[in-house]
Amino acid sequence: MAFIKIKSNMENVNKSNWIWTGERDAALNSEPQFVFFRKKLHFDAVPRSFTVNLSADSRYKLYVNGRLVSAGPEKGDRQVWFYDTIDLTPYMIAGENILAAEVLRYPLIHNRGNHSVWRTETPGFYFKGIIERSDGESEEISADETWRMKIAENISIISENLWFAPLQIFESSRGDRGTAGWKKAGYSDNGWSNSVPYGFYDVSREVSPGNLMPRTIPLMYQTERKLKGALVLRESSICGESESDGITRWNGLLREEKPLTLPANSTETVELDAGELTCGYLNLRLFGGGGANIKLLYSESYALSTDGKDFPVKKDREDYINGALYGYSDEYTVDGYGDPSENAEEYEPFWFRTFRFIRLEIKTGDFPLTLERLNYRETGYPLEVKSHVKTSDKSLDSVWEISERTLRRCMHETYEDCPFYEQLQYVMDSRAQMLYTYQLSADDRLARKCMDDFRRSARYDGLLNGCYPSYGPNVIPGFSIYYILMLHDHMMYFGDRELIRMHMPTADGILEFFRRNIDSRGLVGNIGGYNGEARYWSFIDWVDGWKTGVPTAVESGPITMESMLYVLGLQRAAELAEYIGRHDTALEYTERAKAVQSALRKYCRGERGLYTDGPGVVSYSEHCQVFAVLTDTAEPDEAEFLMREITDRYYGDGREYSRCSVAMKFYMFRALEKTGLYERCDRLWDTWREMTENNLTTCMESDSDPRSECHAWGSTILYELTAAVLGVRPSAPGYSAVSGKVQTGHYDFAEGEVITPHGLVRVSWKKDGDGSVQISSSVEDRSDASDEQS
Repeated sequence: MAFIKIKSNMENVNKSNWIWTGERDAALNSEPQFVFFRKKLHFDAVPRSFTVNLSADSRYKLYVNGRLVSAGPEKGDRQVWFYDTIDLTPYMIAGENILAAEVLRYPLIHNRGNHSVWRTETPGFYFKGIIERSDGESEEISADETWRMKIAENISIISENLWFAPLQIFESSRGDRGTAGWKKAGYSDNGWSNSVPYGFYDVSREVSPGNLMPRTIPLMYQTERKLKGALVLRESSICGESESDGITRWNGLLREEKPLTLPANSTETVELDAGELTCGYLNLRLFGGGGANIKLLYSESYALSTDGKDFPVKKDREDYINGALYGYSDEYTVDGYGDPSENAEEYEPFWFRTFRFIRLEIKTGDFPLTLERLNYRETGYPLEVKSHVKTSDKSLDSVWEISERTLRRCMHETYEDCPFYEQLQYVMDSRAQMLYTYQLSADDRLARKCMDDFRRSARYDGLLNGCYPSYGPNVIPGFSIYYILMLHDHMMYFGDRELIRMHMPTADGILEFFRRNIDSRGLVGNIGGYNGEARYWSFIDWVDGWKTGVPTAVESGPITMESMLYVLGLQRAAELAEYIGRHDTALEYTERAKAVQSALRKYCRGERGLYTDGPGVVSYSEHCQVFAVLTDTAEPDEAEFLMREITDRYYGDGREYSRCSVAMKFYMFRALEKTGLYERCDRLWDTWREMTENNLTTCMESDSDPRSECHAWGSTILYELTAAVLGVRPSAPGYSAVSGKVQTGHYDFAEGEVITPHGLVRVSWKKDGDGSVQISSSVEDRSDASDEQS
């Protein structure tokens, strides 16, 4: 190993490596702000290595010689801030090199910033790198006054909605010839200012953003993509003799990057298809056309109309003839400085966009406008899928495809409920997504971050925030129980006792909140209500007739489901406590669960032994029966009756109950499996079969009101086929034993391979004519050194 000489610089001791603009108060209290930072470096020869740590409050994008290298940092909060470590060596050249950072700073006002992005009283850009030159000497490059800085006054963030706008990422911007080419060599930054460094003692290392910690998850991938093509021209001046001529010219731009020129004083409205719902950084290159206005509307699907509802009515998602696109927009005013012989004018929104379709509206002014390129770089968490399953039910092949894509689209720096509307990490959603991730990849890195995020969100009363990281409060009491289920799942898959020990006090606090709210009957009392009306939101599921997802029984008192969830949390926490040697706590939690079960049997039973939605309330849901089964509140003989009762309607025989929607069907599958009725799952898949029939490319949020087209809590099949149908899931902590019990259900055969933390398990089975099942399986360890038949 070569000896590295490091230049001595006593001034480094007093550096914070944080810089900003000098207008700190304005950044704290005004609108979101974009700031550009630029640093020139010159190398006689390409350096041996150049590794940097960087971060920002609030977000950064780092370019090297005009190329986007990294976007971050990993999302933190008021207690933890992260830095990214990037190897810049592959991007360096001999001669002049340009480091260019674009920083988006959100103000402290909650509703003027992205809800999942924290900000502090120290806006800034952090950079610290070590260069090892070709001669063996090394030097430190840090964020200091030698970085040039410019506040971007041509970009504004616009809220996507008047009443609920958690993203705050859409832009109204105009081209600026004064910053054209600023990310590359040859640009003159003489008109810029020097950055203003923070002193060493200006940035506390006890709190964010000074308490920097290394990134805990992989960097997001970026892959160049092209749009599939143009679907329809709504208004055009380039059609020629027919609309198809215009479509052909647009497809030439999108697929082959053939320049497309729009005449002066014209209007062009075209709707573009990405081929699937995706997430990416959109990039538009153009020249000429000064004064032209470009509007890009991003949409998940075609919809028929709003029909007086909050969200559009949807059927065939590709029906551009009868439908229209609804969504959020960026607007860009063309400067006109672009030149085909030199640098094109370029527009790229700062944040990635989620879209399946784009409506592009262009109004030119006195000059013709030429579009040179329109494409995007897909981005997301680098999920490596290693599990694959085939079954006799071919209708589920496309369901697997859209489910895998949904999970991918809802994984970035956190798990996300949906990438289009919120990009927030909710507890209930994430518990399911983590299970699906384990079954597909055995990767728990994002899951560990997720659990740690929620641990840090714990409130004074023991509950967690319903979504986190979140700059504001959002408390859903029942969601805190899903955090305990997360811990239990991780114990079963990975067996990390130290992780359980670290998280167990948070689980204790959650259960203590519920204990303190037990009423005189022994049930969980009225701890919440409708969203926006009660202190806490008692969300259970998106069900027709349930206002804001809350059973109507809440109007009369407590709801049964919150007691059921408490019982489930106690049962799983008892197993966690036993696993880490807290035997007395395990016993206590078991006894507390039994007491609540007794109260449920006494006060929440109605006709024919069905569990009511609340004590003394004559209303019934699938949810209460399902969780009565899962918690063993219903005795085994009663459990089968309950599940038959609520699924008879799927066969046209039974009465109607409030239905489990997409999110809760995962738990309905579990209850059917537990009661030996797994063959009845066939009809449950109709919800997903209808999605593919309606040309969705991802799983919708809810079948009762499909606002979001991409909600990964609906990627249920990723678990069902691998864990239930093939029987590959842990039956003891740390995956020390595999269940091995296959659920044949309505299938004739199934085969595939499922990844575990210890290697691949291959399973195939087939039903014989006499009803018997022939099963074969093999295990391949991580080293691929063994392949044993069992």
